[in-house]
Amino acid sequence: MSVLPVSSSSTVPNPSAGRLQAVRERLDAACAAAQRPIESIALLAVSKTFSAQAVADMVSAGQTAFGENYIQEGVDKIADLAALRASAGLVWHCIGPIQSNKTRLVAEHFDWVQSVDRLKIAERLSAQRPTNLPPLQVCVQVNVDGGATKSGVQVSEATALAQAIHQLPGLQLRGLMCIPDPVDTFAAQVAIFGRARTLFDAWRAQGLPVDTLSMGMSSDLEAAVASGATMVRVGTALFGAR
Repeated sequence: MSVLPVSSSSTVPNPSAGRLQAVRERLDAACAAAQRPIESIALLAVSKTFSAQAVADMVSAGQTAFGENYIQEGVDKIADLAALRASAGLVWHCIGPIQSNKTRLVAEHFDWVQSVDRLKIAERLSAQRPTNLPPLQVCVQVNVDGGATKSGVQVSEATALAQAIHQLPGLQLRGLMCIPDPVDTFAAQVAIFGRARTLFDAWRAQGLPVDTLSMGMSSDLEAAVASGATMVRVGTALFGAR
């Protein structure tokens, strides 16, 4: 399947451009409120369940980093957009749960994986990363609000996992990712994100080479920016409701 971006000279409006601009304006305002430069925030477009053509339209609007939750769906999309990946410099992030039988797909096809919460998964990714590819960029997913059934390593175990990942070949530790449960107020959002920021700062103080604090989505990106996020993962505001 060949998927091409919408031509910039097309007379057909690209609605992706308007949605992307709206999100960028939100980020601009959030950075201004937090007295941070806009360059300090990376935008990851979460394209799960949306078509390769929807991704291509967003690339045409200027977005190049995409996150996929479902590994096989992501791999299929990466294949469909292989030519565009090469020409536009697309970067693909795996941001969903990883089972042991899917680690090879992640290791062979993605550029980043943000959802590592077990050493066994990290070890498999390390062993299966092709030597002709750059190191797989890794974030540790941390369960910052403590839900017993949620994905993510517990805060008390997260530093040991990060240290172990840092030693594995074929992987490059980049930072921390979290997906807290929704809360009602901006203050409550900031309080939860603050736990992730505290842990991230502790890793840096210990000498771990981390630069990525991935937190915040369509509903709470302003609180994430206020709390020090360096990357926000936005789906609904860019692609629409699922």
